[in-house]
Amino acid sequence: MRVSWPLKSPAAAVALLYASVSAAAAPPSQTDLVRLVEQLNQRMERLEQHNAELERELRASRAQQADAKTPAAADIEKRVQTLEAQQAQVAASLESDTISEKEPEITARLKALESQAVSAQSAARKVEAFEGITAGLSLTTVAQKPLGAASGSSQLNYRGDAYVSLPLAAIGDIEHSVFAQFRLGQGSGVSAPSFSSPNSSAFQLDGGLRPDDSVALLAQAWYQASISLPFGGYKPHSKQTLEVNFGKMDPFVFFDQNPVAGDETRQFLNSAFVHNPLLDAGGDIGVDANGFSPGLRLSYANVASKPETWRLSLGVFGAGANGSNYQRSLSSPLVMLQAETEQRMFRGLVGTYRIYAWRNAQASHFDSSLTEPEHHSGWGISADQRVGDGVTLFGRYGHQMQGHVSFDRALTLGADVNGSYWSRGGDSVGLAAGWLKTSQNYRDFTAGTTPAGGAERIAELYYRFRINPQFELSPSFQYIGNPAGDGSVEAVKILGLRAQLTY
Repeated sequence: MRVSWPLKSPAAAVALLYASVSAAAAPPSQTDLVRLVEQLNQRMERLEQHNAELERELRASRAQQADAKTPAAADIEKRVQTLEAQQAQVAASLESDTISEKEPEITARLKALESQAVSAQSAARKVEAFEGITAGLSLTTVAQKPLGAASGSSQLNYRGDAYVSLPLAAIGDIEHSVFAQFRLGQGSGVSAPSFSSPNSSAFQLDGGLRPDDSVALLAQAWYQASISLPFGGYKPHSKQTLEVNFGKMDPFVFFDQNPVAGDETRQFLNSAFVHNPLLDAGGDIGVDANGFSPGLRLSYANVASKPETWRLSLGVFGAGANGSNYQRSLSSPLVMLQAETEQRMFRGLVGTYRIYAWRNAQASHFDSSLTEPEHHSGWGISADQRVGDGVTLFGRYGHQMQGHVSFDRALTLGADVNGSYWSRGGDSVGLAAGWLKTSQNYRDFTAGTTPAGGAERIAELYYRFRINPQFELSPSFQYIGNPAGDGSVEAVKILGLRAQLTY
């Protein structure tokens, strides 16, 4: 029997031999068995030789491949070692907060970026600390010269105002802040024999100070809380607000306002056009010699029908020689009540209308020889209405109902025209006229010494020229006829120039 395929092991060969012998019809002879074993041995030798050759070829092939890859492997290993060394150097450098010239460039840049980020965060925290704070500074200088036969000498004065508003941390939906204002100045300004003052910007402390002394005064210091209504409601949807103010304040900040006739540093200089003459020139406001008083204000605002809104305000202020100076501020104070509304008229242009009433139990008699305080009361109107893109009209009326006053009716009217009509949008022209009617009591009191003039008549014209947003110049002209209602006194004419710096 012949085997036609290679046998892989002697055990397989014996198994095959056994199977062949078992399958034969007659048992093989000994010679056949010997020959078959020899054939198997030969095949085994050739198989082993072949396997040995295959192993040699495999080893040679692996050696050849290893020889071919050796340069690339060495280069890779070198790069890996270099990267590991650089990583170790970077790690060691990052452990130090300082920047060294010997450390890797990447760590130096990283530390520089970290330093810049820390500085930016520090600056951001400082800015956040000042968020909501508002501050300002203004310097007003006025030169005036009276004209005419009865004119006096020219006068120069200055006034400086600095203010800051500091927000406080909110309490729920309640936002609140503190406001403070400091004022200083020198020069009493031009004086005229009239009910009104030609220069409302003049400010100089009395009390025995020399004219060349300039002392700063804490003019205002008050607290304000804005409370959204209703209580416990959703603030973004609130249409009602309750405001509370208390401290030392200027009552005209909250009452008798007017956007085009209420700032003597930029608008009209004559006191008759800055506030209601009965309250200011007439003295019924009851503030101290510097124009301020301790007080409390409550205000309710409703914007449900915005842009047409309305507000009610109640103010209680210390009045008189003692009340305005914190001595008897709570006894017989000045009480003011004001209602105001913002309306859209004249083709939708905005206008604000205010009506108010006051009662002052510490007012003064027009006769300075009578020092006993008396009760004064009255009411007034302050309105402003835009009638064009750059034209705003204003008007005030005051009516005295109780008390001995020099004049008991006051009417002022005027207009502010923006310079955009002549390509000077930062400029404006102001023109106003006033009428202060003397009271019957005053006419009776002066009948033997003063011809009855009926009323003091006032007019003022100014042009505000903007040099830049911080610097303005305003030449002006004032006319005061029948000064103090005296028809025998020549009319007063005053030229003025105001310089205003604002920051």
